[in-house]
Amino acid sequence: MTARLRTPLTDLVGIEHPVVQTGMGWVAGPRLVAATAAGGGLGILASATMTFAELEAAIAKTKAHTGKPFGVNIRADATDATERIELLIREQVKVASFALAPKQELIARLKDAGVVVIPSIGAAKHAVKVAAWGADAVIVQGGEGGGHTGPVATTLLLPSVLDAVDIPVVAAGGFFDGRGLAAALSYGAAGVAMGTRFLLTRESTVPDAIKQEYLGRGLQDTVVSLKVDGMPHRVLNTELVARLENSGNWRGLTAAVANAARFKSMSGMTWSALIRDGLAMRKTKDLTWSQVIMAANTPMLLKAGLVEGNTEAGVLAAGQVTGIIDDLPTVAELIDHIVTDAVARIDAMAALRTTAPTG
Repeated sequence: MTARLRTPLTDLVGIEHPVVQTGMGWVAGPRLVAATAAGGGLGILASATMTFAELEAAIAKTKAHTGKPFGVNIRADATDATERIELLIREQVKVASFALAPKQELIARLKDAGVVVIPSIGAAKHAVKVAAWGADAVIVQGGEGGGHTGPVATTLLLPSVLDAVDIPVVAAGGFFDGRGLAAALSYGAAGVAMGTRFLLTRESTVPDAIKQEYLGRGLQDTVVSLKVDGMPHRVLNTELVARLENSGNWRGLTAAVANAARFKSMSGMTWSALIRDGLAMRKTKDLTWSQVIMAANTPMLLKAGLVEGNTEAGVLAAGQVTGIIDDLPTVAELIDHIVTDAVARIDAMAALRTTAPTG
């Protein structure tokens, strides 16, 4: 039996272990989320790459495979964010996760319905804001993390956030084993969130060839690129990424327009809805128009790499931990090993304590 670690996160969500599987676009589907829930962690469905109907189906499928708590990640700036939130409430989803700070009234609506609200943030000031608005906890991702990321390492960002708020803080960016969980708890975090580590499990639907591509890489094989969508994005350094890095801005904008057309066709959205999403994104993220246009690159380039397995046409979001992971366990094996190892390390630290002699 796996040892237990009780933290404010486990109490808040009703999970067995303080381990979160993040809402990775194209990766965090019902199979991975249900497996994480079954293993005692918190799995989060990635809805940003789903239509509303696909999200409905994904929630139903996840519930069919587990009766344990799970979450859904929602784009707070999406034009149908309110409808998605009402869906979570109707389906009694336990956790709503956000990559951007949701509006205060949306947090209130979720909390009134008993949904736990956990935004992801990248700075202490953002944590203070969402805490004041009623967020139940926050996930803080340091610069080691994959996908959109910031410049500050977890070892500095985490304590700055812990000092700023009194709600549970979940640490992300650079975590993959029991040592990391023990370290995060020592800092004062309530748990850890991991993306790349869960991507590299047997239940992950990422093509096997792509998983092997990750496993074959070293610690220096990720790059933070601005050429994917105009914002800092940590990805594997592939030939495509190298070409993007050496290309001019005009090429990125041209590709983004074509990708926007493909995303429109895939999602069923109208051009007016896409434009409204772009306007909302520009306002909430304080982006330039160039960055808004390039944002269309993200879902399509990630889909090509993580779903279709085409590294010549797609990118692979990757945390720096890619260079140290060398196996593909089941989700249950992964969580069991992380928690068991963390408990052993916490016990070992406790044994270091001595009492000064008297007299």
